[in-house]
Amino acid sequence: MHSPESAGIAAAHRTALLQVAGQSIDCGLAQGAALEPAVEDYPLQLQAVRATFVTLKAAGALRGCIGSPNPIRPLVADVAINAHGAAFRDPRFAPLAVSERDGLAISISVLSEREEMTFASEEDLLRQVRSGVDGLLMEMDHNRGTLLPSVWAAVPEAAVFLRQLKRKAGLAEDFWSERLRVFRYTAESF
Repeated sequence: MHSPESAGIAAAHRTALLQVAGQSIDCGLAQGAALEPAVEDYPLQLQAVRATFVTLKAAGALRGCIGSPNPIRPLVADVAINAHGAAFRDPRFAPLAVSERDGLAISISVLSEREEMTFASEEDLLRQVRSGVDGLLMEMDHNRGTLLPSVWAAVPEAAVFLRQLKRKAGLAEDFWSERLRVFRYTAESF
């Protein structure tokens, strides 16, 4: 028997999640709050506690991206909250305006469970990273950052990916410590 996470997300469930994301954005435009879906009305796979990111693009350019690598709520609720966050709370952008809603492209990344990596050096870490496959989460004391697997499309080289991840975590590009923790995960994006 497969757990809800072990199988891919069915096409009908992907469609439902994309609809929830769009409805949450529309709810934010109309009422100033995220959609609160009735989780129990959705299939069990969409009720499973999963981590997600929702990315918005306008005319092919990033317009917002919010999520968490930590699974903290049911999948359908996480998508609703992150879609609203991507539209209205991404600090890199002004809140979405009604005039921007048409043509807004929504994509969802559902993350796998994280796996902590063990490595002896930065070179060892780079040898283990699967380009184009792995998302990485880096932690060092109170510094933390993650890059989704989709970032590989813009940064195809592992060393550059790792430097960007360090910057995102608030660390210097050449930073290294034996206490550095790195976790890998994959994502199903649609």
